[in-house]
Amino acid sequence: MHKRHILKTVALASLLAATGLASAQTKLKWAHVYETSEPFHKYSVWAGEEIKKRTNGKYEITVFPASTLGKEADINQGLTLGTVDIVLTGASFAGRSYPPLAITYFPFIFRDAEHQLAYAKSDVFKELAKGYDDKTGNHITALNYYGARHVTSNAAHPVSKPEDMKGLKIRVPDAPAYMAFPKALGANATPIAFAEVYLALQNNTVDAQENPLPTIEAKKFYEVQKNISLTGHIIDSLLTVVSGSTWAKLSADEKKIFSEVMMEAADKTGREIIASEARLVEEFKKKGNNVITVDKAAFREAVLKNTKPTDHGYRQADYDKIIAIK
Repeated sequence: MHKRHILKTVALASLLAATGLASAQTKLKWAHVYETSEPFHKYSVWAGEEIKKRTNGKYEITVFPASTLGKEADINQGLTLGTVDIVLTGASFAGRSYPPLAITYFPFIFRDAEHQLAYAKSDVFKELAKGYDDKTGNHITALNYYGARHVTSNAAHPVSKPEDMKGLKIRVPDAPAYMAFPKALGANATPIAFAEVYLALQNNTVDAQENPLPTIEAKKFYEVQKNISLTGHIIDSLLTVVSGSTWAKLSADEKKIFSEVMMEAADKTGREIIASEARLVEEFKKKGNNVITVDKAAFREAVLKNTKPTDHGYRQADYDKIIAIK
């Protein structure tokens, strides 16, 4: 009888513990606009699982890919509305709330991927991230390398030199920071939501678009664009951002875990993107695309002759600091 009582007590304790664990668990939503095949998604899922593990199951993070919770502008707004807890987003979209942050989208500000990765650890990035945090209440935890953006175009509009951009109807993301490159070269910049780009290219609504090689592959833009011009005009990045309301609920230890995991995920993402960029040039050639190696210095000179950071609301001092990073 005594033994049965002990077993009942143990069973009841186990049930209460399980119930307590379930009630203590916090479910979080992580949103982005990228495909499930891309490193951005893979390492977002990895980060969610790693955070769950390191917090002993307290946080259950579900990742919503491919614009399932809205376009990029929507998910950024969702941080404030409380409909999402974490997003992967371009600084150009985050920069709508704090414009200085979007200076990284100024054409040719970064020399290459390593320059941008050095920027991610720099004081100037910390200052800009803090400015965004202070303005919005949200918190930037990491900067992810996204890739060097290149111009793709249909068969009738190969881009080999800066003059070829004149009058070109080119899709750009719906964010002002992306306008500087095409406008400086006389192109017709046309904002179209990411999820609608393939159809716009297929229907010749626009002649061209610009994105990194891994994105051109993942979104299958190479199927509807004959030419890929290696302009490398923007070394692009994504920010991992936690909503202010979610961040405020985390303990100091949990904030440390979230930050460390998200920075690890960003590093893994960046290394995979860099590796894929190295192999994709040959793969696109094998698919029958016309891959054009351009004189990047000529594009840079033509762009900088027609525009400067302050024309777009950026601070010259931030530009100078970033350019100087070794």
